[in-house]
Amino acid sequence: MDPEQSLSLRAAWLAHVGGQTQEQIAERLGVSRMKVQRLIAAAAQSGMVKFFVEGVPAECIALEEQLIARHGLKRCTVVPATDPAIDDSVGPVAALAVAAAHQLARALEAPGPLTIGVGHGRTLAAMVERLPATTRQDLRFVSLLGSLTRRSAANPYDLIAKLAERTQAECYFMPVPFLADSRADAQVLRAQRGVQHVLGLVRECQLCVVGVGELGPGTQLLRNHSVTAEELRVLQAAGAVGEIAGCFVDAQGRPVACEMNERAVGAALDDLRGRDVLAVAGGLDKAEALRAVLATGLITGLIVDEATAQRLVRVD
Repeated sequence: MDPEQSLSLRAAWLAHVGGQTQEQIAERLGVSRMKVQRLIAAAAQSGMVKFFVEGVPAECIALEEQLIARHGLKRCTVVPATDPAIDDSVGPVAALAVAAAHQLARALEAPGPLTIGVGHGRTLAAMVERLPATTRQDLRFVSLLGSLTRRSAANPYDLIAKLAERTQAECYFMPVPFLADSRADAQVLRAQRGVQHVLGLVRECQLCVVGVGELGPGTQLLRNHSVTAEELRVLQAAGAVGEIAGCFVDAQGRPVACEMNERAVGAALDDLRGRDVLAVAGGLDKAEALRAVLATGLITGLIVDEATAQRLVRVD
């Protein structure tokens, strides 16, 4: 990709995904407003700007190649940075959601019956909001983990219902807590006929789309009441740095020896192994957790923001 096309793609991303004005883009790229207008127009005329922005700048492509080589991925998308002032909040979520919706929409174009497992989190929720409406009779969406939190008012896990509205597909959620109160309760819940049915469908998934949970003091898992402050402390003491599909892993990608992993109700990591697993995550606060999840060897595809990708390829 030549430098001018790369610059054109970056300008298109900043305008259509980052929501920045031409003046802001001009300042960011170090060019004039007239140049920004021409860059965005060129992206549109070349067919790169449709419902989604097709393609990413050359700098992001280089990061994608490094991540693919380092972690044995089949595919990787690095979305360009938008506004550094919002890269840890709205910025990466919006950009990641657009890229994830694009990949999911492409997956839905594949012929034949399709079963897709879906995790939780605000980025995946934003992905669903950006997914074009479609109708497929041979499509199923399945929740990968417990869909209930301790406070129903704080429950963000209605992805399956939204996917049903968007696609008219068969959708199955797991009507159990993210974490049971005890190991014994988890065993009882897993044994329920409805839960066993959903877990059986998970093992039929051709594609699983997952988020990544970080376990710092500001973790979303704490804010949405999936874990308590005491449970978070115990997880940190056990060496947990990341979460994928309800499983807490250490920096080497190994499930930690901790009661919380035994209390989780949902798909086991072995249920995901050997499948196409797309992780969607970003923000510098998730870099350590994402590195740990990549170390599990489960992830085949990754969508990540530019700043976090740069952190991931850095040799510490």
